[in-house]
Amino acid sequence: MDHLTTSANGLTFAYLEDGPADGPLALCLHGFPDSAHTWRHLLPELAGAGFHAVAPFLRGYAPTDIPADGRYQIGAVVADVTALHEVLGGQDDAVLIGHDWGALATYGAVAHHPDRWRRAVTAAVPPTAAIGMSLFSFAQLRASWYMFFFLSPLAELAVPLDDYAFIDGLWDYWSPGYDATWDLARVKESIGDPARLVAAISYYRSLYDPSLQVPELADEQAAALLPTPRPTLYLHGQNDGCMLPGSVGRPLDFMAEGSEMEMVEGAGHFLHLEQPDTVNRRIVDFLRP
Repeated sequence: MDHLTTSANGLTFAYLEDGPADGPLALCLHGFPDSAHTWRHLLPELAGAGFHAVAPFLRGYAPTDIPADGRYQIGAVVADVTALHEVLGGQDDAVLIGHDWGALATYGAVAHHPDRWRRAVTAAVPPTAAIGMSLFSFAQLRASWYMFFFLSPLAELAVPLDDYAFIDGLWDYWSPGYDATWDLARVKESIGDPARLVAAISYYRSLYDPSLQVPELADEQAAALLPTPRPTLYLHGQNDGCMLPGSVGRPLDFMAEGSEMEMVEGAGHFLHLEQPDTVNRRIVDFLRP
């Protein structure tokens, strides 16, 4: 697996790569608090199926640049995905895989430019329309408290305490029983300094503060709320402590014909790490031409 960089949408993106450069592009997008290393099990499987598998570090996550304009709205990430498709030589047979924030970016990128993507896979965060009012149930609000805490400047003070024990706690609560020691070390390499932490939590601030959303990204921003126009596989862990299974709703109602959904037993939020054999096989089978 190679560690490389490329320029796209005004930023230098670091990424992991595996597979033949002339194969169909398979772009894998991570979420929070995570890094491109989250796809270390999937990338070789995609490569073995003939895909040019690429996992970038999202904007603000080291070693990718921190954007000088401070834009972290989902529309900016959608624009990044489109630009990465271009510079990595993607064609209309490209596929997109996203987890957590990467799932939201996947919905937006596929809806914004469906001509660029053949199929998609999303995990752990369903389409916003599928969640609906479930986001405001007591159980889901209790699970999602961290999002609202991130809107406070106190987050920059609290999260780094005790070697970022806050992030350790999220992983432990979201994927109970999973040993995330190696993953957490990579996460802290990526967002474990003040500027990088602000970048990571600014995704949430941009989500809830319209003043942080710029008009020139209005189309990309709106696309993240549209139905997904390409066949999509949605995966969710039955023990997810972040996005509760009861809040998932009916994702297939907002996805193209030919889409599929599966609840993964014995897995929480980071299902692709907890049950890699099951999840990877399901993903590759769905994406294989």
